[in-house]
Amino acid sequence: MKILVIGGGGREHALAWKLAESPKATKVYVAPGNGGTALAGGKIENLGITDVQALREWAQAEKIGLTVVGPEAPLAAGVVDEFRTHGLRIFGPARAAAQLESSKAFSKDFMARHGIPTAQYETFTDPAAAHAYVERLGAPIVIKADGLAAGKGVVVATSLQEAHDAVDFMLVDNKYGVTHNEGGARVVIEEFLDGEEASFIVLCDGKNVLALATSQDHKRLKDGDQGPNTGGMGAYSPAPVVTADVHARAMREIILPTIRGMEKDGIPYTGFLYAGLMIDKSGHPKTLEFNCRMGDPETQPIMMRLKSDLVDVMLAATDGKLDQVELQWDRRTALGVVMAAAGYPEDPRKGDAITGLPAAADDAMVFHAGTQLRDGVPVTSGGRVLCVTVLADSVKQAQQKVYDVARGIHFDGAQYRRDIGHRAVKG
Repeated sequence: MKILVIGGGGREHALAWKLAESPKATKVYVAPGNGGTALAGGKIENLGITDVQALREWAQAEKIGLTVVGPEAPLAAGVVDEFRTHGLRIFGPARAAAQLESSKAFSKDFMARHGIPTAQYETFTDPAAAHAYVERLGAPIVIKADGLAAGKGVVVATSLQEAHDAVDFMLVDNKYGVTHNEGGARVVIEEFLDGEEASFIVLCDGKNVLALATSQDHKRLKDGDQGPNTGGMGAYSPAPVVTADVHARAMREIILPTIRGMEKDGIPYTGFLYAGLMIDKSGHPKTLEFNCRMGDPETQPIMMRLKSDLVDVMLAATDGKLDQVELQWDRRTALGVVMAAAGYPEDPRKGDAITGLPAAADDAMVFHAGTQLRDGVPVTSGGRVLCVTVLADSVKQAQQKVYDVARGIHFDGAQYRRDIGHRAVKG
């Protein structure tokens, strides 16, 4: 079977790598892919097409048996609708369902309507009204851009000044480069929730839900969860904060009501569904956000731990048979550390040569995100460049192993956190 993975980041490199492991896969195309997928060889090959209609026409001509969508932009552009209309098998949510991510206002209104636990909020298009609301609520407070922002459209403001600046950046200047929805710039302003974050990712086939291994992302740029929010600086799986009780609550109070609610609203949900959870001291989860895709960098550790054939899982998901699937996981801890470009997240530098990349191993992989090949040499081409990912018997051993690998890789100005997984290390 020929398979297409849409996207060009670290998540897509990890998905393509895992799909290519299946004996059912004869070829895995990645559109557009990156330097890592270009270097992967074997079954994996890059495809330089990003236009939705052109991709569909190519998939028809090549008789692609399965397409898996990685990032949010093609989902919001309706790639799933386009492929399905022409009888192609594709895993992802339709454009209307992808509003759970592409519109923060849609998502918050949906949660309020269906009684899904989340932070109190208001939505604004008028900067003056937004500023007045910030003054009334005080800090800390959360400001979210209503639109696609590549994981950077959320500011957790710890001071009033930071909150007011975020409102102006999103509503007036669009400093974060948000792709606005119809009606122009909007922000959602939420109460600040205290607790520990976790990523809760499931597969959905419209009716059935299958949970993936738990994981935890590190959003802040610097050690100790300091510095600006980013798309994610590292992740590990499993996440100890998601206890059996928290897992059951998340499924019962958040995931299943979301799938039932979408169905009730006439928008059945298929694809990956990512619920960003905030878990309070009592173990009660609330929904910070929904993403209609797997997280990046959570995908990399999750794929390292997955022992099941991902092609079989995707075929069951696209056939509405997820209730017949049981996933097998490696018992070890997987931990991934993102190596980011100089200047990330505000102004990442591009074009720096990358050296010291190790050969792939069963317990250590370097997944590429912001890379491309220049005369056969990988160079930086985005903010988050690589995700060094390892398997080990404990979080501490995984930390030691992952930083041993990372220290051997070089590109000018490389920056990465030295404490990924710190919340899971006891004592």
